[in-house]
Amino acid sequence: MLVSSDGTRTPGTAALFAEPARKGGTPPWAGDFRPANSAGNGPKNAVGKTFMLELPDGSTGKVVIQNLKRGKGGVVLALMGEDAPPF
Repeated sequence: MLVSSDGTRTPGTAALFAEPARKGGTPPWAGDFRPANSAGNGPKNAVGKTFMLELPDGSTGKVVIQNLKRGKGGVVLALMGEDAPPF
């Protein structure tokens, strides 16, 4: 679930991954978010904006939308995580 700063919630599926941490630092993480069919194309004008990503277990992480790709499978938003990964 992507949650915007105004509280709008966009359901969908996320595929996330983390890179190895650099010498005691926070591991960088990123992924893709595919809005559910009921959510249409996802949040409007989302590129460059910060959202909270809420996982099914209730954990959350701050993400910035890097870009939006449209294809046969629908819309995919590329995410870049901030702070510690929520997984």
